Parts: sequence; structure tokens; C-alpha cells
Amino acid sequence: MSELHYKTLSETAAMLQAGEITAEQAVQACLDRIEATEPSVKALISVQGEQALAKARELDGQGPDPAKPLWGVPMVLKDLLTTKGVTTTCASKFLENFVPFYDATVVEKLDAAGAICIAKANMDEFAMGSSTENSAYFKTANPWDLERVPGGSSGGSGATVAAGQCAAALGTDTGGSIRLPASFCGVTGLKPTYGRVSRYGMVAFGSSLDQIGPMARSVEDCARVLQVIAGHDPKDSTSVDCEVPDYLAGLDRKDLSGLTIGLPEQYWPDPDKEGGLSPEVDQACRNAVAKMEELGAKTVPVQLGLTDYAIATYYIIAMAEASSNLSRFDGIRYGKRAENAEELIDLYTKSRTQGFGDEVQRRIIIGSYVLSAGYYDAYYGKAAKVRRLIRRNFDKAFESCDLIAGPVCPTTAFKSGEKADPLQMYLIDIFTISCNLAGLPGMSMPVGLGADTNMPIGLQLLGPSFSEDLMLSAANTLEKNLPPMPSPGL
Repeated sequence: MSELHYKTLSETAAMLQAGEITAEQAVQACLDRIEATEPSVKALISVQGEQALAKARELDGQGPDPAKPLWGVPMVLKDLLTTKGVTTTCASKFLENFVPFYDATVVEKLDAAGAICIAKANMDEFAMGSSTENSAYFKTANPWDLERVPGGSSGGSGATVAAGQCAAALGTDTGGSIRLPASFCGVTGLKPTYGRVSRYGMVAFGSSLDQIGPMARSVEDCARVLQVIAGHDPKDSTSVDCEVPDYLAGLDRKDLSGLTIGLPEQYWPDPDKEGGLSPEVDQACRNAVAKMEELGAKTVPVQLGLTDYAIATYYIIAMAEASSNLSRFDGIRYGKRAENAEELIDLYTKSRTQGFGDEVQRRIIIGSYVLSAGYYDAYYGKAAKVRRLIRRNFDKAFESCDLIAGPVCPTTAFKSGEKADPLQMYLIDIFTISCNLAGLPGMSMPVGLGADTNMPIGLQLLGPSFSEDLMLSAANTLEKNLPPMPSPGL
């Protein structure tokens, strides 16, 4: 069933519903692909092959079910979504043996829709990173060039889709962690509006920033997955109780007439200046915007004047929330427990030192510092105020446009080990983090390969709160009018 490797989720689902293939065949094809590519890509922390095949055989015994939109579709989950009876490690030694007793809400919804979860994807430890080099187990490679990173923190989710190991995957996005790996790996990734998708059962990094979203090979695929996982969840206090539109209904749009696209100058820095876009990213994204204009969209300049402050604002808030969230990992209740501790404080210290990697410890320390009594107002308090101003700037920009467009990242995927300085790594997120601070939806879609690196480039679309339907509609129309994205030569 090698022809299934690079079929879209929508194509695979249609074949399954028509009886052209069985669920067992779909799962086995993915498991064969994993066996062939995983030694070099290393996208997955664990594979639930026998469990997935058993579920597939059960579904085949019942027959295709039109009421289950993802019936028999093989999917992968980022390894910070709790899965009943299956380890959830967050790519950390602290949780290497943690087996949850319940499923995350999104996992329950996928199961109810007939999807088959075949593996858990590698990631930066506790979702802290932009390259999937911070996993406690191994680094994930980019399927387009094994010497380059896949982005992060959902790098395993992006790489497994790009490598043809599954039809789609779930990632999480705290500051660009779906959109960046989607861009680097040449797939489509969607970060929903904060509150659109339940966070229940997701191990939190930054509770006011994290959102779960789909990563797949087409815009339509992302729409299909979002249709399943979106909606209010009474178990999640951050979940918003509002109607979920039909995301597939708007995908038949023929052109972009009547749509106004905002182009913030802060997201299009001069490629000839230091700190600007790489020429290949600038050219590919401008070509995509030009295609949107050809399809009838109007483009207007907009201002997002606090972009230069977004990095500092984001990392103060994110690290403060990480410090708070990770305080529960103390070596007492579950997870890593140091064996050579002599007293309680010694147990806390040694368990956390042995269980957490360098980047996680760095963020906990900084987060604790900005929340401390002497510095709370100077750092966290000011960051919270700037965050509100960033949201107001977006609201003002959307008064003159329907969507905002720009590059996902200033460069294509960089080589492993190239960004050794943490500050250099943080700056990779310059175009993505404001979206999370404002709680808005955003997505990355591939718009071609770089002229110099031959690596994928993603265009980012941002919209007002709960405008995923408009965003998906516009992105799908653009996708249909761009040259097809090739597959990596694995």
C-alpha cells in the first residue's frame, strides 16, 4: 500500500469509506512507512502498532461508517496529550514511565470520529523549544534534509506527516509550535483561537497561550480534523462555549474577491538589512501574496507596532506560567523520583535536577525570577500590560482587513546545532508569538521551496478570533492555485 504514503487525509478517508482499502491496510501501510523511515527521521517517541492494528480490525468488522468522518484514518499525537494506558512523556525523563488513566478530550473526540492513533510524536521537552533538539530522548530530523531541524516544539508531528508516516497529526502551539514546524517541514498547520479546542488532558506549558491544532498535508485535511476536535468542553475552564461552524462548507470558494489582506511592515523586514528576511523566504511569500491578488484579494498595509516587544513579552509570560505549571513535578506524586535524597528539600532538588533538561530548568528559573516579590511588577506586570496592547493593535489592524499575511519565519529550516545560543533560538519565533499573546487563530501553509536551500517555506495567515472558517476558505483557494507541493525524497 505504498501509494498511501503521501495521500491526503481527505483522499485516504474517501478510500476507506468507499471500501477501496480497509482500516487495517491503512494502518499497516503507515507502520511499514514508520519502519522504513523512522531510523533516519526519529519523529516518534513510541509506536502503538499492535494496539492500532487491533482497533483497525475492530473497525473493519463493523464496516465503514459515514457518521464517523475520520473512520480508519491513521493519526499521530504529540506526546503531551494524555492517552489512557499509553505512556505520555512530554519528551522528558521526568515522565518517561508515566501512564495516564484517562484520555485527553481531543483524543476522545478523535476516537469517536473513528481515527486510529498509531504513535506519539517527539517534541521539545515540555514543549519548550523551536527545533525539537531539546527532547530528552533524541533529536528529530527534517525529512527534507536530515541535517536540518524540523522546527519545534511540535517537530515530531510535522516530521511524521512530511515523511508519510500518518495521514495527519496533532500538535500544540504556545508561541508558534505548530506553524513553525509546518513551515519547515512543508505541511499545513493550524493554531486555533484560544478556547476553540479543549486543552483538557494536555500537559500545560503556558496555560494562557497553549492551543491544540492539526498538522496535515492540505488545508482541507486540517479543516476535517478541526471539525472533529473543536467545541466547548465543560472539563476545560478555558474552553469557549460558542457555535462551531462547518469548516468544510466554505472550501468551495472559487476566488478571493471581496477579501482584504493586511500586510504588516513589521512582518516583512527588508531582506537586504541585518535581521531581515532571507531573500528566498521574501520572494516565495511575496509570490503567494501576488497570487492572492490575482485571485481577487485586495492588499493593504497595516501596522502591528509592538512586534519588537513581543519576544520579551512572550518569554516573560510563558516562562512565568511554565514555572508555575511545572511546580507539580516534584518527585512526590508521580514521575521521576531521586533515589539518593536524604530529606524533603533534597528530594525536590535532586528529582527536578535529574528529571528536567537544561532548557526546561532555564525557563523555570527565569519564570520564578519574574514572579518573585521584588520583580513581579517590573517584569510580569509590565508584560501583561504590553500583551493587552498587542491585542488592541491586532483589533485595530482588523478594522481595515479580513486576514493578515506574512512569513512564518525569517529563514527556512536551519541545520541542527546551528542555533546554540538560546537567544538566537528565541528570535526564530518573532512572527508567530504575537498571535498567541492575542489569542488569535493562525496557520501556516506551504508556498514553495527556497531558491537557495530547496527547503519548504510557509506563508502565515492570521485572523480575528474564531475566524478559522474564513482563514481555511482563503487558504484552500490559494492552495488550489499554487503549484503542487512535492514530497521529500525519503
